[in-house]
Amino acid sequence: MNPLADAQPQSVTHATPADDSLLSSEPRTVTVWSDIGCPWATLALHTLHAAANQRGAELVVDHRAFPLELFNSQSTPKPIIDAEVVAIGAKVPALGWRLWSAPEHAYPVTTLPAMEAVQAAKAPEVGGLRASDQLDAALRHAFYAESRCVSITSEILAVAEACPLVDGKALAEALERGEGRATVHRHFAVAQGPRVQGSPHLFTAAGVDVHNPGADFRWTANPQKGGFPDFRAYSADWADEVLDSVAGPQKR
Repeated sequence: MNPLADAQPQSVTHATPADDSLLSSEPRTVTVWSDIGCPWATLALHTLHAAANQRGAELVVDHRAFPLELFNSQSTPKPIIDAEVVAIGAKVPALGWRLWSAPEHAYPVTTLPAMEAVQAAKAPEVGGLRASDQLDAALRHAFYAESRCVSITSEILAVAEACPLVDGKALAEALERGEGRATVHRHFAVAQGPRVQGSPHLFTAAGVDVHNPGADFRWTANPQKGGFPDFRAYSADWADEVLDSVAGPQKR
């Protein structure tokens, strides 16, 4: 598995077993494996939320960590993220992204603390799954749109304070106890298996199983040797298929 490898267009498939280590068994929940520092994952989550909002549907996301820095034994290189931000931001301007504008020394060297906070927020006393999803979206916005250092606990908690569903005090106490760290490492262990192909990978109990949906792109060369992401096309149609898979019975 190479998390920095080319992503090819993916269609939604339906071959997921009922495995709680891989996905939520709740029929109306979308399990998303991703790294907060992955622009492609952030694009997919934005697309999914936008589609849910458009149809007025309730969306429940169970975030699972796909920690790129643990796979690669290094921070995700800033030049790679910058190139992807430009390619994605140009094609999907609704994201509101911009290149990093804070001082270089303030750039996040790790996204593990942010992903740990997202996991810690799942606890009922912090807010639960919806709070966790709200915090995940807010941390991504803070990084990609506001150039905030989401490696630092104080910044993570400042982001959380703007999330109505998150109990900031309870989250701070949970992080002091190290809540979320072991969960991220458990997720890493599962993600090293064959089923999770990269960030993002989406599953539902109804059988959705798709990696980096809707994106048609390739690297012109090795990204660590000067290559650029050639983002050829993007389709958001996949989001409706995912939402259909978690929709409840239609009212008559």
